[in-house]
Amino acid sequence: MDKLKFSKMHGNGNDFVLINALKMGPQVLSRIKRRIKLLSDRRFGVGADQVLLVLPSKKADYGMKIFNADGSDVEMCGNGIRCFFKYLHEKRITVKKKITVSTKAGIVTPRFKGKLIEVDMGEPILSCRQIPINWDGELINRPLSLQSIKFFITCVSMGNPHCIIFVDNTNLFPVSTYGPLLEKHHLFPQKTNVEFVELVNKKHIRMRVWERGVGETPACGSGACAAAVAAHLNKKTMRKVTVELNGGILKVDWNKKDNHVFMTGPAEYVYDGEIKI
Repeated sequence: MDKLKFSKMHGNGNDFVLINALKMGPQVLSRIKRRIKLLSDRRFGVGADQVLLVLPSKKADYGMKIFNADGSDVEMCGNGIRCFFKYLHEKRITVKKKITVSTKAGIVTPRFKGKLIEVDMGEPILSCRQIPINWDGELINRPLSLQSIKFFITCVSMGNPHCIIFVDNTNLFPVSTYGPLLEKHHLFPQKTNVEFVELVNKKHIRMRVWERGVGETPACGSGACAAAVAAHLNKKTMRKVTVELNGGILKVDWNKKDNHVFMTGPAEYVYDGEIKI
């Protein structure tokens, strides 16, 4: 293959390269996987936080494979699943208003909600060994010392690991200093995403995120869900909150009846292109 067709999309500024791999053979897929860093590179490639592959699935309507910009594959991406669903409609691959998508984190269900997309992200995981964290029980508002500073962390998995820290002012907090240190802390055997969260009121939080394998991004859908769960667990917010990110707004509802987390937000199509791989 000399040229690879792709689409560029974003969800609240969290940007993606999407590739239709429904009919691609194993050799082509292997070649794409070896080029993830090139595709993600903002100077020599297309530029993206993550690369998403549309794959067939025996368990769901479609399968989604997610690669970080550093080439690592990950379990789940909230902004990515919205773009994935929008892509399927833009390319007329499906006309369904609601589908199931198989991910490394399990089955996820996106659907249209007016002009936005709502995603059933499933139940949050609080057990440390399942997140995974090298700790027993749960970590909710527990101290963690790092470079002579004591943070209080709450850890949640939304199919992928998140470490949430509440701060007074997200704009002033040195995310690029502490984000990478926390991402690679020995507590987290598979590394972790790190969310720095500021409380506005009981129904509104602000958040900046350091994504594992990527760095700081304008938004993170699964991170917004984890932050909303952590905020409620710490008695700071209601179950329904507005999450304000540098890239835009997400609505998160941790449903009391079924314990599922529902995230609603936009997905934007940017352009189509081809690149030599």
